[in-house]
Order: sequence, then structure tokens, then C-alpha cells
Amino acid sequence: MSAWQPLPDDLPPEVRHFVEQVRGLKDRTGLSLAALGARTAYSKSSWQRYLNATQPPPRQAIAALCRVAGLTPADAERFGVRWELAVQVWPRPPAPVAESARQDGVYGVYEEEVPTLPWWVESESAGDARDARASGDSSRRVLLVAVLLVLALGLLAVVGAVAFG
Repeated sequence: MSAWQPLPDDLPPEVRHFVEQVRGLKDRTGLSLAALGARTAYSKSSWQRYLNATQPPPRQAIAALCRVAGLTPADAERFGVRWELAVQVWPRPPAPVAESARQDGVYGVYEEEVPTLPWWVESESAGDARDARASGDSSRRVLLVAVLLVLALGLLAVVGAVAFG
């Protein structure tokens, strides 16, 4: 078993239980965080945040961990339920103080938040952005190969029509 950092004392019980279960599942894989990052679409630093309860993982990260660990679909679904319970009560970081409030010397005034994405998605690290870019690069490569194959098949059809037509 890994030597994990102690979890914060003020974590809600659902979050604590979920993170402990995810830590156990990660340990069961026998993979390092770097190796886990290589086998999933999430970086080593992302897994560190998820497993130290500083940020909730995306549901897809938990699904990826369950696949890597070889869980049955029923056991993976249980982890999905634990994720739902934990995310509902996950402690939210304090809102930033508005820049205008800092300039006026008044603190404790918060910018009004516009709900768009869940707070943990908005604060993804550069490592996760790099993962997303790599995924996009991979998609572009697949598209390029598909286009080249279509062109090659078209050229082959024309050559065949000329040769045998």
C-alpha cells in the first residue's frame, strides 16, 4: 500500500470514503501515478490532486481507473455512485476577491459567478490542458489518415478505370 498524504480533517465523510476507496483501487492496480497517467487520459498531477482530495476527479477518470483495475461493470457502477455522492458535497474552494475590491482596499467582496462548467473543470491544470491538446492532435491525425486513404482509393479507382476501361 502506498504512503498517502493524510486527508484534510474537514472533508465530508462521503468525500473521505470515496477518496479512500479510489486510493485503494489505485493501489490494487500496482501502477505508479505516472504509469496510471499513461494508461488513462489524465496526467500524473491530475491523479495526485484527485487522490489527495484537492480536486474532485471527472467521472470519466474514475471510469478509466475502473477499466485499468479490471473491475466488473457492476463494481465500476458502484464507484460511479460513490463519485456522485462525493461530488455533491465536495468542498468548493473560496471564490476569488474581485480585482476592483482589491484596488479599493475592500476585501471580502466576491465576483459574481456565472455558472458555466462545474468548478473543478474550470480549474483544470495545464497538465490536463496538455492532455486535451494531445487528444485533439490524435483526432486530427486520425482524420488526416482517413482523408489520405480516401484520396488513395479514389486514385486507385481512376487508375483501374483507365487501365481496364
